[in-house]
Amino acid sequence: MKYRLMDVLACPYDKTFPLKLIVIKRTEHPERQYTWPRKPFCEEYCSYRDLKIKEHPKPETLPCEECHRWEIETGVMYCPACGRWYPIIEEIPRMLPDELRNEKEEVEFLKSIKAELEKVAPDLAKKILYEGKPFRLKE
Repeated sequence: MKYRLMDVLACPYDKTFPLKLIVIKRTEHPERQYTWPRKPFCEEYCSYRDLKIKEHPKPETLPCEECHRWEIETGVMYCPACGRWYPIIEEIPRMLPDELRNEKEEVEFLKSIKAELEKVAPDLAKKILYEGKPFRLKE
């Protein structure tokens, strides 16, 4: 998943925007060149820098060319309003309604990223791992 996708994603349940992005694993593609005529590429939210573009004093200085080279392989998108989390698995964000989500698969995903999540986002790890919706780990 590209960082810039976060500029258009909102929580499907309560429409909260932006979602909090936690990157567990990403891959750089140095061969990718930024070719768009204007900067910034994103319009509302820069998830690469975790900031609202309109609040940035000089949005044209944002590192779009740097951001463009990264692909998020594994991560979590978290809605601070409703407490739902959505996995990013093999570069694909999975934002299904609760009733279509696979509990066994998603609990296994949480177990597999637990240590990394606690390292990269200690403030959100507990909320996602033990309080997150629709599935969570048992303490």
